[in-house]
Amino acid sequence: MLRFQGCFLSASTVLFAAGFASAQEVRLFSFEGYAEPEWVESFEAETGCSVSAAYTGSVDEMFAKMAGSDGADYDLISIDTSIIQRYVDNGLIIPFDMSMVPNTANLLASFTNVAEVMSGGETYGVPMAWGSLGLIYDTEAFPDGVDSWEALWDPANAGHVLALDDANNNVTNAAIVLGIDDPFNLSDEDFDAVKQKLIDQKQYLISYYAGFEEGVNIWDTSEASLMFSMGEFQAVELANRGYDVVYSIPEEGGIGWLDTWALSKGVQDAECAHKWANHYLNGDTGPTMTELKGYGNTTDESPGLDYADKLIWLRPVEDFDRRVQVWNEVKAAQ
Repeated sequence: MLRFQGCFLSASTVLFAAGFASAQEVRLFSFEGYAEPEWVESFEAETGCSVSAAYTGSVDEMFAKMAGSDGADYDLISIDTSIIQRYVDNGLIIPFDMSMVPNTANLLASFTNVAEVMSGGETYGVPMAWGSLGLIYDTEAFPDGVDSWEALWDPANAGHVLALDDANNNVTNAAIVLGIDDPFNLSDEDFDAVKQKLIDQKQYLISYYAGFEEGVNIWDTSEASLMFSMGEFQAVELANRGYDVVYSIPEEGGIGWLDTWALSKGVQDAECAHKWANHYLNGDTGPTMTELKGYGNTTDESPGLDYADKLIWLRPVEDFDRRVQVWNEVKAAQ
């Protein structure tokens, strides 16, 4: 139940009220690659709902903007399973009315019973894409390949390394590189080791980057040959620009993510928002996304994405705010 101005309302009542004053538009806030013309056009033709999309460069930026407006600026956001509960705890998302998302019947078995999309017995996330935060390397610079994340800390690669500007994922990935058993549940000692590992890396970096496109653009205008990547799409885009690159999951393993559509507390058009989430699971959108962007989708087996067994799937962490603090200290360190 949700409380507004002293009254208790069910989630379905809130959704009905928001949908009743429909603007026939769904306002998306997502990562790049989730609102492409190929499926926006078909969605608009089928439903009569228009789409307005804004993109974020990091999970930290998305949370800050959602918190800053109390969710009022967006109807749907794309968030991974590790942070759904954080949004729930901060009252920034509300449950779906799953009767309005019948295409969940098309979900692959792996995505039909994901505990992390649930809270209090209600569904807060509709699974729609999966992938990893892997390593991209240039084959000319590394003809024998790269099999360890430690290449990002190798002095021989100084001035050729790009890294993602993202608190949680950098802390998690550094913990994986250090061989920490549970990279999502760090002790004080683990945090100290991770922080120092990330500070040690700074001397080898060209820069950090925020967002898929920014990372590719910096690669394009620098001497980059190694990248801690936001995902498969960056390798696809680099290949489209003529670079001979390989996307890999090193021997230590890598972060795996499952992105979902989540319904903003400030949703204005609940009907169109539900229709968008449903459209994503129609059996056509997912495979098209995989073909164009390289992400795995949740309705169709994805050829070439055969490294799921090397991934460590994102889970809720011990203290997200502490991770942000550690990352800010890393970036401020000389």
